[in-house]
Amino acid sequence: MIPVEIGVQSLRVMHFSEENNEEGLRNLIDLVEQFRDKATIKVSTYQQRVRRYYNKRVNPRPVREGDLVLRNSAIADPTGTRGKLAPNWEGPYKVKRVLCPKTFKLETLGSREIPRAWNAEHLRKYYQ
Repeated sequence: MIPVEIGVQSLRVMHFSEENNEEGLRNLIDLVEQFRDKATIKVSTYQQRVRRYYNKRVNPRPVREGDLVLRNSAIADPTGTRGKLAPNWEGPYKVKRVLCPKTFKLETLGSREIPRAWNAEHLRKYYQ
């Protein structure tokens, strides 16, 4: 109750009764599971709509053997000794082999193999 309602009675205060309030609270407790189920259904339908909207507009660009890619220089140099003005991507490198759908062996354009495998998250397709 706010201080103004003490002096000036509002409809909420005038029609309040303790037993109706308790009964209403008990009814709401009984309906909590239904409210949760409705909320879960609404969330899942919203997520499906967002997923559909995103998938309509996404343009997958798979990396294949022989493609040119750039690799993330922060991952290539984890010590961070290059400084903040260094380029974020280095390369281009050629995809030598596809080990898994998103794991690649790389080589330089001079055919020197890069020692470890690279995940697609750390690579970006290079366009000439």
